[in-house]
Amino acid sequence: MVITLSDDDIASVLEIDALLERIADAFRKQGSGAVERPERPHFPVGIGLDSSTEPLGTGLVMPAYIHGSEYYATKLASVHEGNAERGRPTVNAQIALTDATTGRPAAFMAGTRITNARTGCIGGLAARELSTGPVTLGLIGAGTQARWQARAIAAATDVQAIRVYSPSDSRFDCASDLDAIAPTVEAVDTPATAVTESTVVVTATTSTQPVFSGETLSSGTLVIAIGAYTSEMREIDTATVERSTQVFADVPEEVATIGDIRGLDLTPTPDLVPFASVLSGDAGRENTDDILLVESVGSAVLDAAAATYLYEAAIENDVGTTVLLSA
Repeated sequence: MVITLSDDDIASVLEIDALLERIADAFRKQGSGAVERPERPHFPVGIGLDSSTEPLGTGLVMPAYIHGSEYYATKLASVHEGNAERGRPTVNAQIALTDATTGRPAAFMAGTRITNARTGCIGGLAARELSTGPVTLGLIGAGTQARWQARAIAAATDVQAIRVYSPSDSRFDCASDLDAIAPTVEAVDTPATAVTESTVVVTATTSTQPVFSGETLSSGTLVIAIGAYTSEMREIDTATVERSTQVFADVPEEVATIGDIRGLDLTPTPDLVPFASVLSGDAGRENTDDILLVESVGSAVLDAAAATYLYEAAIENDVGTTVLLSA
């Protein structure tokens, strides 16, 4: 028997505080090599549909196993930037959870909320470990992931103010959606207004060009770059990287190839510090005035950790629908 968990099921059992700790533990396991994380293939999809000669989106397959876990996960994800015009999420996903002892299917789960929440936790953990004092959050991007970043950072730190910038009117909806999580939340008209004097800056876009000027960063700022995961995508300019005393990466070997870093003569070792080492206590902020940069491309290890946590929570709370897939 297999449990299927809808998005509503996931929402009913997801607690961001508990997920933050599961994600932190997954990072530590990844840092110590106690995981299996094959390369994730990604490929263009939609060519030939609607007479299109260009891809309509990107498909990704992301498997992972954390040593000692009862389950392993395989996520099927997609990124379709055109979905914004359709009123649908840019990122969609489904996760299959499999028993590591028997290979029997355990659960099939709506994965979009899981993806967004575990990615939000990257920003939450980075802000918890590397920011200084109460947080003024400059948010570049106003979509679903930007909102999850803000929620996770608010769960992990003391957020006093949020300034949201996006070139579209979505910044107003985002500010309204986040209004309850900080004393002051406002939509602003320029990236510089969002970034200047912020203690934490998050970029959560699908941009191929830098989304703010690194010269506008105040000393001591923590920059968390979430959006870029290919060589063509870029959110961070050269000035931001050059002003950063340390550059942390969730997966250094992959971060070295993305548009934010590619061509800047930075190598996975020693230039990109594994973010796992921050959570294990082996690295971190050294001076309050340092500008720090955290680059994330995402890891299927985090999906495995989040999916296992949510499956266990669903079992405990009798949530989900049981189906028979095979004898």
